Amino acid sequence: MTPLDAYASPVGMTDPGRFAPLFEPLPPDIAGVAKVAQGLLIHEHMVAAYGRSLTPEEQATVHLRRVEELLERMMALDDRPLTERRPVADRVAGNCRHFSVLAVAMLRAHGTPARARCGFGGYFNPGTFEDHWVCERWDHDAQRWVLADAQIDRPQRDFFGIEFDPTDVPRDRFLIAGDAWQRCRAGTADPGTFGLTVTDEFGYWWIAANMMRDAAALGNVELLPWDVWGAMPEPEDTIDDELFALFDHLAELTLDPDVRRGELLALVAGDDRLRVPPTVRNVTLGRDEPI
Repeated sequence: MTPLDAYASPVGMTDPGRFAPLFEPLPPDIAGVAKVAQGLLIHEHMVAAYGRSLTPEEQATVHLRRVEELLERMMALDDRPLTERRPVADRVAGNCRHFSVLAVAMLRAHGTPARARCGFGGYFNPGTFEDHWVCERWDHDAQRWVLADAQIDRPQRDFFGIEFDPTDVPRDRFLIAGDAWQRCRAGTADPGTFGLTVTDEFGYWWIAANMMRDAAALGNVELLPWDVWGAMPEPEDTIDDELFALFDHLAELTLDPDVRRGELLALVAGDDRLRVPPTVRNVTLGRDEPI
């Protein structure tokens, strides 16, 4: 299997399951895919900007990991084709990870290699890089991977003052977690600017956790932003030399995941500190959950 083959078909979290026929009439291009996703999902932290609030039941959908589960919820609310934009009141609550994974699933359904990437967006709050996920898709014409933020619709572009095309995010505006790690280790970036403003938490520990989530996603296991396992540090933890060395190596591999895919998969599978277990800790809900 080539690196492109590994990301060319829905699998695991991105498998639409019994809802696969719903993907057949969808547009194959990233702009069309992003528009469809934006008509189906609403970001849990931006609902007020769209004139909506969430009940506890509606909020609970942010804990759905699988695209099949998202589609089940979407169709229960509105069984029209996915290309029909839902009223704001009928959009399923999610976050950047859900927009990204849904976009990946739709692109893969049309044979376009795509993968979810975990890192930090530098286009939300000046001076900080916020915890974020985007879709990375293969551009056949340009023969390169391109970052696309399927969450950013026109209202969000205006709100955040985003001037670039969200379907081609510059690599210095979204930093894959491994890139953020290497910049901080080299002294060209401040780890205290990487994290989440909403919780006022930043630092190496957050970057390390996102690197592990990114590595898992490169292995086609796209977990929630608050799923934790293995070597992920706690905010109060001190990262010792051994862990720094492990994360230094992980950063190298996740920044070259095609050429070094075999090394990356072997490292994650062979190290209990990195391997995704059958059950992870959902920190937000304070419980262990099977994946």
